[in-house]
Amino acid sequence: MSVYWPDYKFGDFENSVSRLFDDFFKDLNVERQSGNNISRSSGSRTNWTPPLDVHESEKEYSVNAELPGVTKEQINLDVRENTLIISGETKKDEKYKEGNTHIQERRYGSFTRAISLPRNVKTGDITAKFENGILEVKLPKDENAAKKISIQ
Repeated sequence: MSVYWPDYKFGDFENSVSRLFDDFFKDLNVERQSGNNISRSSGSRTNWTPPLDVHESEKEYSVNAELPGVTKEQINLDVRENTLIISGETKKDEKYKEGNTHIQERRYGSFTRAISLPRNVKTGDITAKFENGILEVKLPKDENAAKKISIQ
């Protein structure tokens, strides 16, 4: 016996779970700028959200973004108003112009993630590397930032 579960119901469930986790993790100040928007009429994905890991050590913060199928040239990295912005765009693979695509799970289109930075980040010393589909951004801490605050 097989069970048929239409894609639109799973998509609604996926969006509900995503909203639940987004609400739960709002305190981390990690924003989704573009959701996993799926056009039901064409089945194409036009915007997507790369998953992130954010880690803190004694000397730095590290942000890892999973960007499979993206090249280094397709990634934009910017710091504006104490916010790290990771964005870019991937193009749809035009390899299969003839015939029918039965399953399409690869993501393409534009993506943006914005992360509010703590005040103790040395924005001038941020470094990034991209290897094997993972963007790693190192955000060094300013050791003197905590000493700058004084209460009179």
